[in-house]
Amino acid sequence: MISSDDAMSMLGAVTTLREEVARAELPLDIPGVTAGRGTREALLKQLDDYVIPRLRSLDAPLLAVVGGSTGAGKSTLVNSIVDDEVSRSGVLRPTTTTPVLVHHPQDERWFLDDRILPGLHRVTGALSGSKGTASGTASGAAPSTSTGTATEASMRLVRSSSLPPGMALLDAPDIDSVVSANRALAAQLLAAADLWLFVTTAARYADAVPWDLLRQASERGTAVAIVLDRVPPEAMADIRSHLAGMLREQGLSTAPIFGIPEAALTAQGRLPETDVARVRSWLTALASDARARSVIVRQTLEGALGSLDQRAGLLATATAEQHAAVAALHDAADAAYRDAVRAVEQGVTDGTLLRGEVLARWQEYVGTGEFFKQVESTISRVRDRVTAAIKGNPPPSGDLGEALQSGVAALIQSQGEGAAATVARRWRQLPGGDALLQSHSAVAKPSADFTAATERLVRDWQGELLDLVRSEGKDRRTTARIAAYGLNGIGVVLMLIVFAHTGGLLAGAEVGIAGGTAVLAQKVLEAIFGDQAVREMAATARKRLLERVRDLYAAEQQRYDEALRGVDIQAGRAERLADAAAAVKAVR
Repeated sequence: MISSDDAMSMLGAVTTLREEVARAELPLDIPGVTAGRGTREALLKQLDDYVIPRLRSLDAPLLAVVGGSTGAGKSTLVNSIVDDEVSRSGVLRPTTTTPVLVHHPQDERWFLDDRILPGLHRVTGALSGSKGTASGTASGAAPSTSTGTATEASMRLVRSSSLPPGMALLDAPDIDSVVSANRALAAQLLAAADLWLFVTTAARYADAVPWDLLRQASERGTAVAIVLDRVPPEAMADIRSHLAGMLREQGLSTAPIFGIPEAALTAQGRLPETDVARVRSWLTALASDARARSVIVRQTLEGALGSLDQRAGLLATATAEQHAAVAALHDAADAAYRDAVRAVEQGVTDGTLLRGEVLARWQEYVGTGEFFKQVESTISRVRDRVTAAIKGNPPPSGDLGEALQSGVAALIQSQGEGAAATVARRWRQLPGGDALLQSHSAVAKPSADFTAATERLVRDWQGELLDLVRSEGKDRRTTARIAAYGLNGIGVVLMLIVFAHTGGLLAGAEVGIAGGTAVLAQKVLEAIFGDQAVREMAATARKRLLERVRDLYAAEQQRYDEALRGVDIQAGRAERLADAAAAVKAVR
């Protein structure tokens, strides 16, 4: 049994759990997320509507929620118990769309504020024409009218001296209402109850929907009483017996059953006094007996607390699944662009860029096709040819430079486009990815300025190559050779070396040509700068190109990170939620 001291000790642990549940958002649409979101919403509502308020005030009036199926007679029962039309009844469905909470005037302070059911606006005052005493709108409550006009998500408070102090009745919407919002509100109200007063009929007491909720009540230890309405007098014993057996099977053998025989209503639309007297007497005795009332409150509270661990565990699992799904989506984008960088790195070092037009432009640059035959002769003859080229007037390097620039730009752009396509394909295959692509359609392809950014990257990198050449050509003799051959020409030759580590991927006659291209280009620069300087320049130029490519692709990948940021689940959140639930269990 929970004491007042126990309640205060437990309140801190439960409040911490509530904070972790609120943080455990499940934004990513993955399989099973609907159930996880339902668990989270139900946990938050029960913690806010019942567990935390009840722990703070064990001595507050007992709240009995009157629930049941459409047409079971809930409102008629409430009106009959308090002998006043406090809740509208009739043949139109649904009749109860705004829940009605009836309380003794002495207990008004417990319900005017948001101690329980804080998400519902308070509307005060009885129905027009009833005997209930109207009261003003609660201070600090959401805007409403004292005339009783209900707003969306509101609850009507009605004072009635016919109800004893210490207990309030809450007439809830139908649990199987055709309006989904009413069904959700009915479930929320039942989760906020100290006592479920379940109303059913002889014709519908075995329906599936009520028993789903009654099983939940049993699993959570909620106190339940059954009102069996509209029972043919001759069948009362048999139906009560059958219903009692069904209750025993669900662990609800202690739930009292109040049978109300089928009979005509009074002129005021209420049950005959002889039929409702037993229910009213039981509720009055319960309200008047502080110990009996305390037993029911603590039974339901302990049941609610006992159910937190399992439900928080389910939510922790759903949270972990969200984190894993987000991580998988992030990894898919990271892998695609990491592979793209590797492909560019391979493309700029394996001779691929020395195919086709670049080879033709190199031929034009150094002279004629006969020039390549001399590459196969002795090194001294090559050096002589290089020296002659340097001392003479070499042809313009513009066409060759443009070919190299176009080639490397095409390589970078192709791999970037391929990475975007790969991410889109993988995301469509991964949980939650397809929905993200639909909401962030732009990430299914490269960014709008990707082509321009690629071209700018290559131009800027070429500028860095020229800066390298200038830096290496500081002494007078080297400067003169650079000037003789042309700064841009030297830069173009350096680009050739960067792209020509090996011609291994070239086929046929291109192998020999590409090899000759690499050798001649290297000899040209060695004659000017020396072999060590050439190697360092080529390595530096390649490194800076790849750094720029990584930065470019990182900016492209950032778009996926931004799409994931809205659904990101922090690592460790599931563990913190599980720890908070364990702390509540330990305190209990």
